[in-house]
Amino acid sequence: MSVPSFSPLYRQIKDLLLESLRSGEWRPGEAIPSEIELAARFRVSQGTVRKAVDELAAENLLVRRQGKGTFVATHGEPQVRFRFLRLAPDSGEPVPTERQLLDFKRARAPADVARQLELRSGDPAVMLKRLLLFGGDPAILEETWLPGNLFKGLTAAAISEHKGALYNLFETQFGTRVVRAEEKLKAVAADAESAELLRVEAGHALLQVERLTFSYGSKRVEWRRSVYKTDRYFYRSDLG
Repeated sequence: MSVPSFSPLYRQIKDLLLESLRSGEWRPGEAIPSEIELAARFRVSQGTVRKAVDELAAENLLVRRQGKGTFVATHGEPQVRFRFLRLAPDSGEPVPTERQLLDFKRARAPADVARQLELRSGDPAVMLKRLLLFGGDPAILEETWLPGNLFKGLTAAAISEHKGALYNLFETQFGTRVVRAEEKLKAVAADAESAELLRVEAGHALLQVERLTFSYGSKRVEWRRSVYKTDRYFYRSDLG
């Protein structure tokens, strides 16, 4: 016999707030209504709203600003900016980061890409290849695939000219916010291309990271395969 599921009231309010974020009622960077206004809207206590907002803030979907209110988080926020950049120098000290666009093209999605992005094989897709350098040292080589229909106006020039994180470009220019990611990691040997671009010997040990990112409602945004040089860098993982 199945047991009826029960969702606490604050979780129900959280789901309603997520639906407003999904629908674009509040855009990245915009303030959401006050807790008092939300409590009146949903006919619940202010404490219930606060608990729902607290969870969304802990998940980096909302950000509280002292004396100003609560805002939809953006990838430009200091606490969010490096959330998805997991490689760091052994020293732990921040270093200047440079991004070089190596390739950009629109193509029909290969079968493996279509499967990852839940597209049909042959659907339009965008591929870009970039090199990330830390303090002038090439550290990450990445190949990224995006659904073509989601990023119709994306150009190589827009990527090259954008100074911030790629996800910040997604949300500011295309209204698509990356809210979570799944990753798979394994050790690989550098092939000829990655060895040349990362300035290592062919066969050098690299860390391969496959990342699938999602927007609200588990909508798939990006599939990325990267190789990381880790002889002077480490991969951060926040657990719990």
